[in-house]
Formats: sequence, structure tokens, C-alpha cells
Amino acid sequence: MAGSNSTFSVIGSDVTIKGDISASADLHVDGTIEGDIKCASLVQGESSVIKGAVVAESARMAGKVNGSITAKELVVLKSARVDGDVHYDALTIEQGAQVDGRFAPNASKPVAKPAAVPAEPVKKGAEPLIAS
Repeated sequence: MAGSNSTFSVIGSDVTIKGDISASADLHVDGTIEGDIKCASLVQGESSVIKGAVVAESARMAGKVNGSITAKELVVLKSARVDGDVHYDALTIEQGAQVDGRFAPNASKPVAKPAAVPAEPVKKGAEPLIAS
């Protein structure tokens, strides 16, 4: 893009990195990462293996991940195999994707809890009250 400061980094399928990665850029990983990844946007190729936590604004996962994933927008493709917990704001999972972990929305958004209403005991033979 002309006039844009955004950058895009690619880690090829023949590359193995041992250590954490922190990038303000968009990252495309086809290789193996043994460490945590923190970046703006992550695209993981089908042959890629990540052994560590992933934190990104948006992530599109297609390979193997052994670690937690935290993303505002997360897409888990059918070729993905995730072994770890998943935290998200928006989540899309293709049929066939495998995730062994817990799913939870990001804690950054407060969840409104309904006000507690004391329950009245139902008397025998009485019609149950249905709130509409």
C-alpha cells in the first residue's frame, strides 16, 4: 500500500524460531515458533506449529497451536488443531477444527448481570408465574 506505514512479516515454512516474538506488524507464520507471539494481526499457515501463547488483535489460525490464544477477532479454520484455552471478542470456527481447551469471551468487556429477584414459593395447585 502506497503511503501506508503498515508492515507485513512472513516466517517461512523452513524457519524455526525459539523465543518470544513481539511485532507491531501483521505476521504470517508458516514455520515453527517455540515461544509466545504478540502482534497486531496473525495469519497461521496449515503447516505451521506454534508452541506458546498467542496474543493478537486479529488471528486466523490454520495450523497447530499448543498454548492459549487471545484475540479480539479470532478465526479457527478446519485444518487448525488447538491445545489450549481460547479468549475472544468475536469468534468463528470452521466445521472440522479441533480445539482442546476452554472458550471464554475476553474479560475486557463487563458483562451485565440480571438483577436478583427474590423467588416466591409456588403454592401447591397454583399456576406458575411466567414473566413476559
